[in-house]
Amino acid sequence: MAPKRKKVEPVVAEPPAAKVRRSSRKINGVINQQFDDLHHQDDAPKGTFGLAGGPSFSPEAFQRTMKELGEMGLKLQSAVKRQRLAVETSDLSKCDPERVREEATRTRPALKRRAKENPEEATEQKVVEKPKVVEQTETADTSEANADAETIERSARRPPPVNSDVLPLPWKGRLGYSLLISIEANAIFSSRTCRISSIIDHRYPLQDPTQPEHPTKNRPDKTKPPDVQRGLKFVQDLGLANARDIVKMLRWNDKYGIRFMRLSSEMFPFASHQEHGYKLAPFAADVLAEAGKVAAELGHRLTTHPGQYTQIASPRKEVVVASFRDLEYHDEMLSLLTLPEQMDRDAVMILHMGGVYGDKAATLDRFRENYSRLTEGVKKRLVLENDDVSWSVHDLLPICEELNIPLVLDYHHHNIIFDSSVREGTLDIMSLYDRIEKTWSRKNIKQKMHYSEPTADAVTPRDRRKHSARVKVLPPCKPDMDLMIEAKDKEQAVFELMRTFKLPGWDLFNDVVPYERDDEISKEAIREAKRAIKKNKKSDNDKEERESDSQSTISPEDFGMGGPQSRVYWPLGMEEWLRPKKREVSKKEKVSVDGEEYT
Repeated sequence: MAPKRKKVEPVVAEPPAAKVRRSSRKINGVINQQFDDLHHQDDAPKGTFGLAGGPSFSPEAFQRTMKELGEMGLKLQSAVKRQRLAVETSDLSKCDPERVREEATRTRPALKRRAKENPEEATEQKVVEKPKVVEQTETADTSEANADAETIERSARRPPPVNSDVLPLPWKGRLGYSLLISIEANAIFSSRTCRISSIIDHRYPLQDPTQPEHPTKNRPDKTKPPDVQRGLKFVQDLGLANARDIVKMLRWNDKYGIRFMRLSSEMFPFASHQEHGYKLAPFAADVLAEAGKVAAELGHRLTTHPGQYTQIASPRKEVVVASFRDLEYHDEMLSLLTLPEQMDRDAVMILHMGGVYGDKAATLDRFRENYSRLTEGVKKRLVLENDDVSWSVHDLLPICEELNIPLVLDYHHHNIIFDSSVREGTLDIMSLYDRIEKTWSRKNIKQKMHYSEPTADAVTPRDRRKHSARVKVLPPCKPDMDLMIEAKDKEQAVFELMRTFKLPGWDLFNDVVPYERDDEISKEAIREAKRAIKKNKKSDNDKEERESDSQSTISPEDFGMGGPQSRVYWPLGMEEWLRPKKREVSKKEKVSVDGEEYT
């Protein structure tokens, strides 16, 4: 008969320890709490983490290990930041080629094998590298602070910009902005989008097709067979809703003296996607034609700017193929506007060259080759713009003159990436104005420029790339220029320039009333109407009368248009005026009487 097993008391699993943060500054409290819990447990012999049968547990060792791990994490973060700053602020023109070659060959496998064969060379190499080991023993915080201070010092002591004193006054051109109206972000919005997963989900019918879709109560029923066309219709409807808002945006702009705007590239979501893409004709032809008709009526110029991933000079074939699809989508959208001949020529697509990929000459060769493969419609609209990372005006102007491509001058980008012969600022770049203008006049296209300014506290090149909320001056361009203002406050930056320099249209708008909107139905009125209907407090006639009273004060045409007094301007930093005022909750003071607290 087999002997009976020895009865073992069940081991109670210990609750998981609180997640320890990476930073060593916050782990002491958590570790001490764990140690207190361990000391209050039974005195039975336990192993690691309080489990029987494991090695002995040492709280001091655990605390020391966690502290070392935290310090290692901090050192790693500091090292990564130092290397990133070194790359961003490096200047290859000042490097010693011999020293760079020597540093690069030290880690080659062939040299390592040679060092094993010749110990004398290995000894010499160790002697040379010894100071580096000493240098790496500095604390991470000190090295990081020194790197930051050096970067800021170098950037702050760069030669000051040399600006022109020319002002394009009296102004006869068109000021524009990009994408959407900031003050009407909720009322007028042409960038509705979705996820690919939403397109796939909407291939399935709703649980109750007779009712509108609801995120929880009436979702797509995945137990039923899917239909690809149903999902396609879902994303196309989003695009149609975006396109219908173009007319409202054009009329809003015209009311306040703006006749230049950039359309959103996300107007029709995923239209250029490899799997979920679609053509805009015929389902969007009528809506876009209506928008083009209004634009022609108001003399409004429309342009587009494909995203940063549209790069036809990329060495990756899949990126080039996707870029071709995206450019075809933008060309189709602009063509379906059916604008008059000159306005259609002026409806251009602005594109950046993209990365350098280690060799500017090879990148330009790829651009030439891929540009020749573009359709004539895309070539007719394609325009290049200097960027703030790699490609200066001097880099792009020769290729634009060679391939007959207009060049957009971006002043802000030029002040970050510029040629040594042209100083930072607006004065020296004026010597290239004639050459830049000819790239436009050869194709009979109205020239445009981009203008923006860095934030006030920007010092390093990385910080200077950020656009300020508004701009303070006009660049020294021609008075009849089409000038795109690329600022965070969109149309408010245009209004700011209008008021500062008394440009045409400066008296067409007024300041908004803080926390109130005369061109929208208040949310409180909508809530009251819904609450009355839900609780059935009044008769059906009273309900209809109440609904009509809450909505009849503002017609759909006037909704979001600024009201009868054209209140659409908000001062810099006062964006909170556009939202309802938050309720102030006063805290009740507590009074102590005979040891008891009362409010």
